[in-house]
Amino acid sequence: MKKIITWLVIILFIILVFWLGQWSGSRTVNEQVLSNSLIVREIAELASLEVEGSASIKRSNVENSGNWTDNLKKVFAENTIWVTVPYTAKYGVDVNEQNFKVNVNKKKVQVRLPAPQLLSYELRLNKMETANRKGWLMFSDDDTYTDVQKKLYETSRAQLEDNKVYIEQSKEKIRKIITQYYAPFELEVDIRFGDEAPRPVKLD
Repeated sequence: MKKIITWLVIILFIILVFWLGQWSGSRTVNEQVLSNSLIVREIAELASLEVEGSASIKRSNVENSGNWTDNLKKVFAENTIWVTVPYTAKYGVDVNEQNFKVNVNKKKVQVRLPAPQLLSYELRLNKMETANRKGWLMFSDDDTYTDVQKKLYETSRAQLEDNKVYIEQSKEKIRKIITQYYAPFELEVDIRFGDEAPRPVKLD
């Protein structure tokens, strides 16, 4: 009888040790996953928002005022150019050691990121469309087209840099992907971009 009791105690002890080992190992893995800021940083950098559109510009030396001098200019000296170019722009966060931080506790994850910005902007010049209207005394000038393209790039890029809609969409995409990363752990996620107030994201 004592042998049976002794064996039962040994078996229960082995099961207890095995269970504690499994629990401790799982906990260690979970803590590593939760606090692995390198993974979160990679996620944030890869979760960029890509948008496509067309940029257009018109340059003309006539005013379309309807007076006789303007009409005369249209006939002999008008130089009107239209240029339309498709573009591809990418928004996201430019992360470094100073502007990125992850804090994890039992119930909440706090992620601090820089504000999203326009990371890249490319005019697809191979699909550029142009049109022009010239007076009888005007001739084609390649330098004019080059100047117009340069102006188009500068003005359209400046507009996209300040595009609040795309910046907010970029934030939402990053929030969604980081939240999905932490979803299995059933934690509350606070994500802050730049100097904005924290915005908690409740996981389903």
